[in-house]
Amino acid sequence: MTQQTAIIAGGCFWCTEAVFNDVIGVSKVESGYIGGTTENPTYKQVCSGNTGHAEAIRVTFDDEQLSYADLLDIFFATHDPTQLNRQGNDVGTQYRSAIFPLDAVQQVEAEAAMSRNQANWPSTIVTTIEEPTTWYPAEDYHQEYWQGEGQRNPYCLAVIPPKLQKLRKSFAARVKA
Repeated sequence: MTQQTAIIAGGCFWCTEAVFNDVIGVSKVESGYIGGTTENPTYKQVCSGNTGHAEAIRVTFDDEQLSYADLLDIFFATHDPTQLNRQGNDVGTQYRSAIFPLDAVQQVEAEAAMSRNQANWPSTIVTTIEEPTTWYPAEDYHQEYWQGEGQRNPYCLAVIPPKLQKLRKSFAARVKA
């Protein structure tokens, strides 16, 4: 078993975390902040849009069960990569669609995934491929959010189930039982 790490941003981290927690081969998903200039940003600071950070997830996965390429295909299918600096009603650079490759191999894979997935979208994919800056884990109450508080959050109840349904429909063989 070879553990790999991927960092991706696809809007609200509660939503992307919920999706990737259900993927076979994923052992850990951590919500956090990356791509900005403020040291140790808080959720409130990131939400202001002034830090430059994206709400992102750091995914730890077994690359014998889930390739980085497949992980990126799931990423592109379970959020709208054609919306610039937003996902639905979440607007701002903190909700941008971005991939943060951790090495040259991931960089090549990210570029290939963007090309490969463009055919699935009627508009141009605006996902950015960004240099990974310092990763800051989000506050504890954001971790595993969907499994707890998210079940009572109207926003999450409106946004997450359709993403999970798309995951289960489009990637049935990749979903944990």
